Amino acid sequence: MRMLVLGAGLQGSACAFDLLRRPEVERVTLADLHPQHLPAFLKKKKDKRLITARLDAKRGQELRKLLRDHDAVMNALPYYFNYPVAKAAVALGLHCADLGGNTEIVQKQKTLHAAARKKKVSVIPDCGLAPGMVNIIAAEGIRRVGDAESVKIFVGGLPQKPEPPLNYQIVYSLEGALDYYTTPSWVLREGRPERVDALSEVEAVEFPAPVGTLEAFHTGGGISTMPWAYRGRVRTMEYKTLRYPGHVAIMRPIRELGLLALDPVDVKGTDVVPRDAFIATVSPRLTKPDGHDLVALRGGSPGPQRPPRGLAAPGLLRRGDWNQRDDAGDGILPGDHGCDASGRADQLSGSLHAG
Repeated sequence: MRMLVLGAGLQGSACAFDLLRRPEVERVTLADLHPQHLPAFLKKKKDKRLITARLDAKRGQELRKLLRDHDAVMNALPYYFNYPVAKAAVALGLHCADLGGNTEIVQKQKTLHAAARKKKVSVIPDCGLAPGMVNIIAAEGIRRVGDAESVKIFVGGLPQKPEPPLNYQIVYSLEGALDYYTTPSWVLREGRPERVDALSEVEAVEFPAPVGTLEAFHTGGGISTMPWAYRGRVRTMEYKTLRYPGHVAIMRPIRELGLLALDPVDVKGTDVVPRDAFIATVSPRLTKPDGHDLVALRGGSPGPQRPPRGLAAPGLLRRGDWNQRDDAGDGILPGDHGCDASGRADQLSGSLHAG
């Protein structure tokens, strides 16, 4: 297969690396606005099948020209490119997957279902950690316990050595993270889909040392379309992001002051998007090239007659990379956030999937 990966950031580069591990993949094109800035692990690979290309994804004609010479595309660009990339891929007869994150955009992508079936291609949104892997874990938990009353998922990509004030480092697109912080979260309450404010309903969640106490709060996009898939079947379903304590106390005032807004403001005669300015300002401080990260995850699906319990699923993690886990289903996973794109290639089979 001739594979195209859009975006050479942390996630796209990991996807390209995974694809190059598959002998049946004859070529991987990694396209980015700045393709020369490859991470060290890809530069060291020296695989002749890896080709880089410059792409300005905002230019539709340029995007379509690049798509034509491939069988499938893995979209690791910021979330707002997901629909136009999926639409172009379907029109040209390419399989398409993306890292998702915005449920409203996924709903828009689902309108491509008929066209995708006609072209006999698959479009698979939301193939990241959350949404993505956590959806699989939650669905498996529901299947195992039968009639689940409550499904609660807690996930966070965190630095192993947090540094104040945010105790956070960039592990994927900061644009995506801030979209989660500003977009209401879809949940199930009494079996009905409802929206709750992002950064709300903060609670403490305990994990084994060395992580300890984390704070959990609602963010947008985490469980994709699952509230509709399980409407009327599960009473309560929610996803919360995990961060080190104190994160929300800083980020909520930043949001409320308008520093994450998307509407331009006049700054000395120049229109400036506050969120763009925020990202440009904090990114150098939150980028830790030598920093190690981890993924903390807890998923629970108690049945009607069962006490609350977690679901431990080490078999879903490549190489069984649990550093620690306990009987309650808590896990601390070294930060391998990148989608296993090579595994997704096996699933491209002619329909549209979400949630």
